[in-house]
Amino acid sequence: MKKLFTLCFVIAAVAVSGCASKSSETAVGTQDGLHDSAAGSAQAALLEEARRIVKDVFFAFDSSELDQTAVTHLKNNAAWLVDHETVTVLIEGHCDERGTDEYNMALGERRANVTKSFLQKAGVAPSRMETVSFGEERPFDPGHNEAAWAKNRRAHFVFR
Repeated sequence: MKKLFTLCFVIAAVAVSGCASKSSETAVGTQDGLHDSAAGSAQAALLEEARRIVKDVFFAFDSSELDQTAVTHLKNNAAWLVDHETVTVLIEGHCDERGTDEYNMALGERRANVTKSFLQKAGVAPSRMETVSFGEERPFDPGHNEAAWAKNRRAHFVFR
């Protein structure tokens, strides 16, 4: 055990002495790392703000049409996204558990696409948005009643 410790100590000493001549490079790299960390913190704060402000939109049973509440939320979402051009978004289409898997995947896709289309018409660049359908596979509420199903029929926003 003592020989293993001594060997590890010698290897560490050689590694540190070999890096001594690169200390100025390390210092610059550390400063760049701090800069990147600050930029990362700013982006993280922006994404957290997006999660607080941008609201999911919900749909009626067997529908991909936007009701007045959804339109109001999407207008607010679009205004925030237009003001924050560095943020990109994945729009997830979701359904409740009723219907076949295939039907719900198609309905989820329609919900995501109608949401993206609205945002695009409101001025959000299409290159900043992607869509995906999860159908009934990722319920927000695992219950088996109308209250749960209403929460699961949605377009959900994931920010990057």
